Amino acid sequence: MPLLKFDLVEGRSQEEIQTILDIAHSAVLASFDVPTGDRYQIVTQHQPFEMVLEDTGLGFKRDPAKMISLTVISRERTTDQKEIFYQLLAQQLDELCGIAPENLLISFIINNDADWSFGFGEAQFMTGKL
Repeated sequence: MPLLKFDLVEGRSQEEIQTILDIAHSAVLASFDVPTGDRYQIVTQHQPFEMVLEDTGLGFKRDPAKMISLTVISRERTTDQKEIFYQLLAQQLDELCGIAPENLLISFIINNDADWSFGFGEAQFMTGKL
């Protein structure tokens, strides 16, 4: 945990997508102090016209072919943890994938222990198994 949901424009290779996921997991590990095997990622791909991510008046342009929207569903994280995550992810995607930081949109959805079941119809955080 956390669960990362990626929305990407279609056209990336399997290797490119795997690299994006690996980079994101590395940023999660460095930012949120979770175990290495705590990896939950889902990718949904879209036609270019299905993703509209504008600049909210900040004055930059995105490359429609390279846009990534990332929703992080997680327990509460500190502001510092989130800022480190934002910076690491943007930097590594730029350096290793050529995805410029302006093409990355990240949003957090915060929940609590009772909101998670990892299977078997149980809330493992609540039962003490996690």
